[in-house]
Amino acid sequence: MVRIAGKPILGHILTQLVETEIEEVVLVVGGPMKDQIREYVMAHYTDEFDVSFVNQENAQGLGHAVYQARDVVEGDTALIALGDMLFNNGYGTFLEAHRDLPSVDGSIGVKEVEEPEHYGVVDVGEDGFIRGLVEKPDDPPSNQAISGVYIVQDTPALFDALEYLIANDIRGAGDEFQLTDALQRMVEQGGTLGTFEVEDWYDCGRPQTLLEANRVLLSNLDTNDGDVDQAVVIPPVDFGTDVDVVGSVVGPNVSVDDGATISNSIVRNAIIGREAGVTDVNLCESIIGDNASIEGKPYSLNVGDNSVIDL
Repeated sequence: MVRIAGKPILGHILTQLVETEIEEVVLVVGGPMKDQIREYVMAHYTDEFDVSFVNQENAQGLGHAVYQARDVVEGDTALIALGDMLFNNGYGTFLEAHRDLPSVDGSIGVKEVEEPEHYGVVDVGEDGFIRGLVEKPDDPPSNQAISGVYIVQDTPALFDALEYLIANDIRGAGDEFQLTDALQRMVEQGGTLGTFEVEDWYDCGRPQTLLEANRVLLSNLDTNDGDVDQAVVIPPVDFGTDVDVVGSVVGPNVSVDDGATISNSIVRNAIIGREAGVTDVNLCESIIGDNASIEGKPYSLNVGDNSVIDL
């Protein structure tokens, strides 16, 4: 639930989905944040969608997560979006690109990358259909990386493939049940999968990419100065509620979550979490988690939630 540019990453994803024809959203939740996710979505998006929640008791990969939604989704066309991926061109663009494809059982967003061995990769035949998929291969068949958005029309075939993997304990990269492997089985069983191009793609599970997404999203917002009158604010900046900033320079490209404090510091190109404290530091290209406390001299830091650092 990292907040950037005024809302959590999940909020940016759901806001993009509001602009499409999608009417129902199923969220697969688990871990310590699941109650917070439920509360946030119920407070902000139930007027926009028919919302359902499905629990994933044990995280065993993306394929396993998608399989948990089988009883809610099977039979309907599904757009599968990952909770840590943001896209500039938006889900409406992806749905339109999918409709423009010849008759397919599904389609996958892809982007050319320089190091495909770090991603799931597709091999596309001359007919434009996917003939193979592999997760983080040592010898990639192409540089077309899977970007983390999928549109599946034949959801029964997808869930059959996932059930086959899970029932036979066929695990892929990371010893997890991979959605990529289920889609590969669909192809092997005669399914047709196409691709559509993804332009700007931000994997927010990576610190530097999260900071880049923050910069891009802030550039599209008017600076929210909050209730800050003892600081120099250099746009674009977004402050949450009850933020206390004293004797500091904040910005550009800074998101500050609710209840955070910044004192006698310079903060730029950074994300400051809820109830975090920053004192006497010069921060740049940094992510400070919720309830973290930073005191000392300038460093570039990526600090987890509930951390206390004395520099």
